[in-house]
Amino acid sequence: MNNSKGLVRLQKYMADLGIASRRKSEQMIADGMVKVNGRVATIGDKVNPKKDKVTVKGRKIAAGARAKRYYIMLNKPRGYVTTMSDEMGRKCVAELVKDIPARIYPVGRLDRDSEGLLLMTNDGEFANKVTHPSKHVYKVYRVTVRPAINEEQLVEMSSGMVIDGRKTAPAEVRVVQREEGRGHRVTDEDFM
Repeated sequence: MNNSKGLVRLQKYMADLGIASRRKSEQMIADGMVKVNGRVATIGDKVNPKKDKVTVKGRKIAAGARAKRYYIMLNKPRGYVTTMSDEMGRKCVAELVKDIPARIYPVGRLDRDSEGLLLMTNDGEFANKVTHPSKHVYKVYRVTVRPAINEEQLVEMSSGMVIDGRKTAPAEVRVVQREEGRGHRVTDEDFM
């Protein structure tokens, strides 16, 4: 491999061309499906997109080629998991975008029982800019909670709460509407 400037991590290069997500690209590299200049690639390899010959499953990736970018705003219905395939056989958002002529993937997540806006793309750089905590992308969630939320829960969300052993960033939380028998509508403005 070339040691000059202009080097890019192999998995980023593959993701930028729409071959697969960075994670999936890493798996393909680990599985020995990727070669650089005729040598089986390893995780951590860097390439010069203008000079190095990269093949995936024996097919050459066109140097300098850019895949057509897709940015999808999907109104995810309840009952679908936010993944492109599911080993448990549940309905996946992939079924809702199967007519898109590129490999796209979700940007962020919505729970199976949630509905609302889900972004999907084949642009790894865009997905990273939207989801990475260091980018501080402002997000607003509007949810209906049952049973009604109490003051202690509002304070906990506002100061940050521990989920799966990790503390979340503080969030601005306010009750928008109270409905008898339906719980509360809550808006969470996330400043991550």
